[in-house]
Amino acid sequence: QVHLEESGGGLVQAGGSLRLSCTASGNIFSIRNMAWYRQSPGKQRELVASIATGGRHNIADSVMGRFSISRDYTKNAVYLEMSSLKPEDTAVYYCWADVDVAPLTPAPSPYWGQGTRVTVSS
Repeated sequence: QVHLEESGGGLVQAGGSLRLSCTASGNIFSIRNMAWYRQSPGKQRELVASIATGGRHNIADSVMGRFSISRDYTKNAVYLEMSSLKPEDTAVYYCWADVDVAPLTPAPSPYWGQGTRVTVSS
């Protein structure tokens, strides 16, 4: 019902910056929360940053001060601004959204994007 599409990943040198974008489309009434996760080979997926309706956001300690998250409500989009990138940031970054697909739904439905790869070279 809902599709999340990420973009903006790529290869960047250490210390560089990238801006990831995620746009949700499909059967969307509203989006409650959006987040960015990342996963490196052999590791569990971890939460990088999240943002709720109203702008409240959380940033993982590992990226605090370097990453920021924002939303564009008119576009059903969420962004992750990444700076001072480190090789340890190399991962596939996934967009996540908690979506109300209809009015007065009992609970939102979670959706994942397919991921966009970020590679930070030393």
